[in-house]
Amino acid sequence: MKTPVEPVRAERSLGGRLVEKVGGGAVRVFLILVGLFWLVPTIGLLISSLRSPEDMSASGWWKVFAEPSQLTVDSYQKLLENGDITSSLFNTVLITVPATVLVVVIGSLAGYAFAWMEFPGRDWWFLGVVGLLVVPVQVALIPIAELFGKLGLFGSVLGVILFHVGFGLPFAVFLLRNFFAEIPRELLEAARLDGAGELRLFTRVVMPLGGPAIASLGIFQFLWVWNDMLVALVFTNADSQPITVALQTQVRQFGNNIDVLAPGAFISMVVPLAVFFAFQRQFVSGVMAGAVK
Repeated sequence: MKTPVEPVRAERSLGGRLVEKVGGGAVRVFLILVGLFWLVPTIGLLISSLRSPEDMSASGWWKVFAEPSQLTVDSYQKLLENGDITSSLFNTVLITVPATVLVVVIGSLAGYAFAWMEFPGRDWWFLGVVGLLVVPVQVALIPIAELFGKLGLFGSVLGVILFHVGFGLPFAVFLLRNFFAEIPRELLEAARLDGAGELRLFTRVVMPLGGPAIASLGIFQFLWVWNDMLVALVFTNADSQPITVALQTQVRQFGNNIDVLAPGAFISMVVPLAVFFAFQRQFVSGVMAGAVK
């Protein structure tokens, strides 16, 4: 009777054994510490925005843990009374929301057309869109500024919106076209057999399936427009400037105006963070869907 042969186990390397020993809890603790380390500037800015200028000049923000009585909302009240900051916040929303919605809507329609509709020169047009991805923003600032000057759009909110839409569409079309192209053809053909036209097919089938990719695009576009300062510096004036330019102006004009700068900078930072965390699930789903496909 033959004795069973035991399977030969491959000898693990020293690195593999170390990874197995330190994995799990130790790695989680390390990642938590790294996350807390990256949050220190944000926490410091929040605490600084809740302290008076005198306290900030006298000691660092960490002193608040020993003297919690330093916390106050007077800086935020003063911020709301500053007309330049409040109007710039309104301008930021007025620029960011339309620029994001237009890019998502137009990019979705164009991505569907490039993925599933037949028209002359479709592939060549798509290659042209891909080529626009390599055009840097800095190259177009002066020509578009001259064009907007002739059209009467220079210094207006509409001009900034059009600039962001123009430079956001190539990436939007490229991203959504590739995502929509992965939708099974059989699913679209079945919808067509049921009598669905192109518009209904797009709204009832493609849009729900492309929700994760569309949410990812919306987050990217929102963050880019909200945090932009280069385009705003060139194309806006005192009446149309967003919060990034307003804060830069406050630093230039009032170097020690920290009681306005700290809460303004925190509000400017916390809004995109809130948008990201609100759509975090859809964003991760879009990234993982692209990786699986």
